[in-house]
Amino acid sequence: MAQIPTEVQVRPGTETDLEALTAIYNHYVRETALTFDTSPFTPAERLPWLHSHPEDGPYRLLVASDVSTTYNAPELLGYATSSPYRPKAAYSTSVEVSAYCAPGATGRGIGTLLYKALFEALAGEDIHRAYAAIAQPNEPSVRLHDTFGFRHVGTYTEVGRKFGRYWDVSWYEKPMLSRTGPIASPAPSRTRR
Repeated sequence: MAQIPTEVQVRPGTETDLEALTAIYNHYVRETALTFDTSPFTPAERLPWLHSHPEDGPYRLLVASDVSTTYNAPELLGYATSSPYRPKAAYSTSVEVSAYCAPGATGRGIGTLLYKALFEALAGEDIHRAYAAIAQPNEPSVRLHDTFGFRHVGTYTEVGRKFGRYWDVSWYEKPMLSRTGPIASPAPSRTRR
């Protein structure tokens, strides 16, 4: 693996990052099947997404930037998020996580750095499980999630169509050590009739 730049800062994402965040995501929209969005976004269209990730709480947006650049604003190398898994209230202790690196920053440990910071930030939140959906094939993302203790729980076959073909999505799950939530429920008992 390539070296992480020595001057990388991980911090919460802000509106000043919106243009760079949108450019990173649009690369994956236009060039890959790693996201199933098919049309690029404008920064204005991504603003509600950014606002849905405050600096605290279970739904975070962290960015990694190379602060060694002296003449320009720091270069955004990537971002990681935790987002609601599903909108229904009973899902509130589950999050879906993802990480995206700028095209020139892949394979340099940026995703690892972002996930490490994200899971440290979430450690005090009432989160029981983290989930990740990985469009296949995507061995680098599988390795990243394996590194952080995710396990494969299933695959939806041919669930999305993009670029004229169908793609599988594998789901990964990670137990979180919530300091505030109840212990896990026992397996449901079966009653005889």
